[in-house]
Amino acid sequence: MGLYLVDIYRSPNVGIFLRANDKFLLAPKGMASTKSDKLAEDLKVTPCFVSIEGTRLLGPLTAMNNKGIIVSRMVEDYEMKEIGSKTGLPVTRFDSKYTAVGNLVTANDRGAVVSPILDAKAVSQVKDVLDVEVHKLTINDYVQVGALTVATNRGAAVYPKLTELEVQHVGEVLGVEAYPASVNGGIPFLSSGLVANSENAVVGNLTTGPELVFLTKALKI
Repeated sequence: MGLYLVDIYRSPNVGIFLRANDKFLLAPKGMASTKSDKLAEDLKVTPCFVSIEGTRLLGPLTAMNNKGIIVSRMVEDYEMKEIGSKTGLPVTRFDSKYTAVGNLVTANDRGAVVSPILDAKAVSQVKDVLDVEVHKLTINDYVQVGALTVATNRGAAVYPKLTELEVQHVGEVLGVEAYPASVNGGIPFLSSGLVANSENAVVGNLTTGPELVFLTKALKI
């Protein structure tokens, strides 16, 4: 297990372009095989090259655990079919007026934290597709809970300014121990610079030594 420093398209915002679970890495079409192979090796997964809305921004446009995938409502039909065929997981178009599902949902196989701005239909969809209990939470007055939390089945890294009780609450929802952290030299929006699963994690190459320590503790890797 380990935490690997990387960049994608010369950017430390690796979570903007990637989404992983314990079996697959969703990576942009056209990514250099040398880079994708190394990422897949680090995370111990199979790379799947896909697009959503014709873009490379897979992180904000997907929410995923080991049971299912929810993608932006703007996804093309052929893209949904491609993601489903390459992963073997059920793939569903997000039933919401909001497109950045990855910024509004964080999930592992035990639970999901979702934004309070989502209506009952969207919350029910998250519960059904990802097959987990769902709780609405605000994180430090932010509604973009998916941008502020990265969860696996081993642990969760959460927004660094949460109180101890708030950190504990997030961990209880996700069924793991949570721990505050940041990425890329103080960025609190963890999912922008971090991609993790139960085995390993990759993080933006501007992440500092102390941040790596906190992330290792949070994700139990």
